[in-house]
Amino acid sequence: MTQTHTDDYERSDGRAIRLTYAEPDGSVRGGLVVLHEGDGVTDGVRLLVASLADEGWLAVTPHFSGENLTRDDVLGATDITLAWLVDHGVQADLLGVVGFDLGGTAALVVASNRRLGAAVSVGGQAAGELPVLVDIAGKLTSPWLGIYGDAGDESGGEEVEQLREAAAHSGAVTNVVRYPGANHRFDADPEAAVEAWQRTLNWFDAHLR
Repeated sequence: MTQTHTDDYERSDGRAIRLTYAEPDGSVRGGLVVLHEGDGVTDGVRLLVASLADEGWLAVTPHFSGENLTRDDVLGATDITLAWLVDHGVQADLLGVVGFDLGGTAALVVASNRRLGAAVSVGGQAAGELPVLVDIAGKLTSPWLGIYGDAGDESGGEEVEQLREAAAHSGAVTNVVRYPGANHRFDADPEAAVEAWQRTLNWFDAHLR
């Protein structure tokens, strides 16, 4: 498994952030910003970053607090991280963002406010002062894949379908996939988790090229 590294990165304008990243052994296919869960940069997040690097992506996650998280917090952290990727030679049209759980919500925020090559949200939850998903999905500016479980909850399924409809009206290329009975972390449904991972890789393969 590819090793991860953690460094403090500072821009010339004084903006700074701590980043954890992993580099592919071979050529770099593109750069992915990984937006983490509310628990911060855990071992699971490091594993995800390393796994994306094993697939050929320069993957990096910014360290940010999940408490009282705002739209500006997400965009600020992502913008600095995107600049780090560009500094490391990734072309602008080969930049993407992916998030899981709280990070899934954050990824949708980014995909609705920045023009990137591709974005993926796996799960999502209301947190801090982040906007409601259905309120921003219609403003998508990047190709976006949303993958959700509803834990068998009927209202959860209805919310995902509303999200699908809102995204379809954005004018961006979108796809929303729902796994009935899976929870928002997919940890109770290994088959769904494997399929969600493959869908994520396929989305980046298709749009970052």
